[in-house]
Amino acid sequence: MRIFLAILCGLLILSCKKDSPRPPEAALLSFPLRNSECTTGVDLNETTSQVEFKWLQANDAKTYELRVTNTASEITQTVSTESLSAKLPLTKGSPYSWVVLTRNTETMETATSAIWQFYNAGAETTYAPFPAQLVAPQSGATAIEDINNEVELDWSGADVDNDIAGYEVYFGTETPPVELIASPSAGTSKIKVSVTPGSVYYWKILTRDSEGNSSDSGIFTFRVF
Repeated sequence: MRIFLAILCGLLILSCKKDSPRPPEAALLSFPLRNSECTTGVDLNETTSQVEFKWLQANDAKTYELRVTNTASEITQTVSTESLSAKLPLTKGSPYSWVVLTRNTETMETATSAIWQFYNAGAETTYAPFPAQLVAPQSGATAIEDINNEVELDWSGADVDNDIAGYEVYFGTETPPVELIASPSAGTSKIKVSVTPGSVYYWKILTRDSEGNSSDSGIFTFRVF
């Protein structure tokens, strides 16, 4: 009898138990291509063209939120859709970054795609480098120094014209950081810096190309453990 009751209770528990809602997965971006010049925009007027953004379907995603930022003006356009594409008017000759957030109605959790950069084609024959993407330490993170009391700064750079000449690394405990601590060549994207435990640091990267163009990464900050 006891065994029968135990089995019955188990069946009742299983019948009442609901599967936990699954959060959406991140979307894979498709177009405009990363670190490219987008030449497929449809002319709207002399200064603006309409660009179609595309991505792949993400598992357990119901809606997609496209965020496109003009990295020169820092103005962001946002559109939500259930489809796998969206069109937005963009300024010709300007640099942009874009990202897609996925959502569903079963959970509050969201997923974020990779961030891609591109130039919307204009009359330019040469483009400034894309702002360097600061990889590590992440902004707001806590970093652990090594046995030499150093932390490694890691970034990535890209240029449509593929003519990056080098970088300028600014680093310090003040914001904005004004001390130029290194000027690595185009082939370098990591350096180590001396730090003091318990301190907060700020850093940014200026990217320069052979045409004299430059771009600013913006400021990242981290605390040393």
